[in-house]
Amino acid sequence: MKKSKGFTLVELIIVIVIVGILSIVAVPIYRGYTKKAIATEAKALLGSIATAQRVYYAEFGNYYEISSSVTFNTTLDIDARSNKYFDSYKVTTAGAANSYTFTSIVEGRIGSAAEGISVTMQAVEGGSIITIATGLD
Repeated sequence: MKKSKGFTLVELIIVIVIVGILSIVAVPIYRGYTKKAIATEAKALLGSIATAQRVYYAEFGNYYEISSSVTFNTTLDIDARSNKYFDSYKVTTAGAANSYTFTSIVEGRIGSAAEGISVTMQAVEGGSIITIATGLD
């Protein structure tokens, strides 16, 4: 009797099915991780805005508002033009004496992998900061 070398057709089909099942499970998980990694750029930009706002508040007693989306602001000295995914931001303020708040919003660049991702940071006078990311799923 002659021993055969190689794989049978059944063994090859079983391997292909197993690889297919693993890829069906792995691809959505991978996409979620990449979106979360992309959102870290937005969080870094928001951190810069928060730091600049604290400095501005210490000097002027209120927060600085940027009502439309910008890529660069000389007052806060925030430059987002070199960012790959999040290259614009806006800041809204609210409140009266001793209860100022500001909200910063960055949205992913249209046509990039970050399109549809929005990260919002709300800071209340006294230091508490809330960060909310949407579009990561």
